[in-house]
Amino acid sequence: MSDLQELYQSVILDHNRKPRNFGVLEGSNRAADGKNPLCGDEVHVALQVDGDVITDVKFTGHGCAISKASASLMTTAVKGKTREEAEALFARFHALVLGQDAGGGKDLGPLVVFSGVSRFPVRVKCASLAWHTLKAALEHGGLTVERLSVQEPGASGDGSETRDGTRGDRDA
Repeated sequence: MSDLQELYQSVILDHNRKPRNFGVLEGSNRAADGKNPLCGDEVHVALQVDGDVITDVKFTGHGCAISKASASLMTTAVKGKTREEAEALFARFHALVLGQDAGGGKDLGPLVVFSGVSRFPVRVKCASLAWHTLKAALEHGGLTVERLSVQEPGASGDGSETRDGTRGDRDA
């Protein structure tokens, strides 16, 4: 394992052991629940959005180290961002974990630690669950809680796109 891979692994393990912004967000005005039915990862993302700015974000849930670390790093990355900036970051992160980011995520700051996830297709779902859940929370005004099953390209299933652009089934 290269020194860079070891560093990335240690960052992921640190965020798994000591997740940032983990807990209940009292007074949130947007929220969504996400579940990866293939491995059992579950996440609840709660936001406080003032105007067009994400002023606070927290998550709760359980899952593997990649899922939990991704949620932790996501919350630190989007706090203080506008909805448009958060959605652009989602698109860049998603391209990174799918192996479609030509720059290898070098301009994504700490999120670059997920650059190797694309080599493990089953882990793409783990890394992107919190991000898809964030996107669902942003797309709906008020307190909207949805069950979101995430299935990435290349996963088993019919591969059809849901209304929010994720792939797979969506349970209300």
